[in-house]
Amino acid sequence: MLTESQIERYSRHIILREVGGKGQQKLLDGKVLIIGAGGLGAPVALYLAAAGVGTIGIADADDVDLSNLQRQVIHFTADIGKPKVESAREKIVAINPDVKVVTYHEWVTAANITGIIADYDFIIDGTDNFAAKFLINDACVLAGKPYSHGGILQFVGQTITVLPGQSPCYRCLFPAPPPKDAIPTCSQAGVIGVLPGVIGSIQATEAIKFLLGKGKLLAGRILMYDALDMKFRDVEIKRSSSCPICGEHPTITELKDELDALTVCDLKEA
Repeated sequence: MLTESQIERYSRHIILREVGGKGQQKLLDGKVLIIGAGGLGAPVALYLAAAGVGTIGIADADDVDLSNLQRQVIHFTADIGKPKVESAREKIVAINPDVKVVTYHEWVTAANITGIIADYDFIIDGTDNFAAKFLINDACVLAGKPYSHGGILQFVGQTITVLPGQSPCYRCLFPAPPPKDAIPTCSQAGVIGVLPGVIGSIQATEAIKFLLGKGKLLAGRILMYDALDMKFRDVEIKRSSSCPICGEHPTITELKDELDALTVCDLKEA
C-alpha cells in the first residue's frame, strides 16, 4: 500500500495508464543490479532511484578519480578518492529514501557473480571491458536472468536487452572477445561525456519496462546511436544456433573469466 508521501512523489507515474498504483508498487518491489558505477551506471542508478525501484544493487571495485567526472554524473568533485559504490549510494539515498541500496565493492568475477546476481530481477551491464561483458552475459544466460547490455566509444553507443531462453544473447552477436589491440580503450580513443547519458537512460527504461511488464523490450534488436550524425539505428537480430552458450550445442556450461580480454568501452558501431 502506497503512503500519502509516495502517492505524491510518484504521482506522475501513477496517472499513467500503463503504471498506476499497482505498477508503482511493482517498481517498489523490484530489484535491479547495476554492474559498473561509471558512465553508464550513473544515469541508470539516478533514474531508477527517482522512479522508485525499491532495491538497487551497485557493484564496482573502483574509486572515483578526476577523469571520471566528465561523464559519470553520479560522482562529484568532493567524491574523488571515495569508492564509487559509496558515492553512488549517497546520491541514490539523497534522491529517494524509499530505495534500499546494496553495495558490492569488489570486482565481479566468475567466482562471485552467480551469488551477486541471484536476488535480482534485472541486471544492468554498465561495465567498460570485454571480460566483464562476456562474463555478465554468460552468468545471466546460465541463471536465466534478464539483463541490458550497453556499450560506448567516442560518439557511438549501443544497447540490447537479453531475455535468456527467449532472445539472442551477447554471444549470438559476438561469440568471443576481439583480439588484443583490435579496439582502442576509452583513454586512448576518448568518449563524449553525454553519450553514456543517452545509452544509460535507455537501459534504465528497459529495466523499468521489464518490472512493469509493459511495452516492447530491445530483445532481438540492437539499438545503435551515432551522436555526431544524431541518428538511431534499430537492427533486428536472431538467435544463433551455433552460439557457444545458448545455441543448439553449447560449449560453455560453466563460468570462466576472459583473462585475455582488454579493458575497453566496447565495440564500435557494428
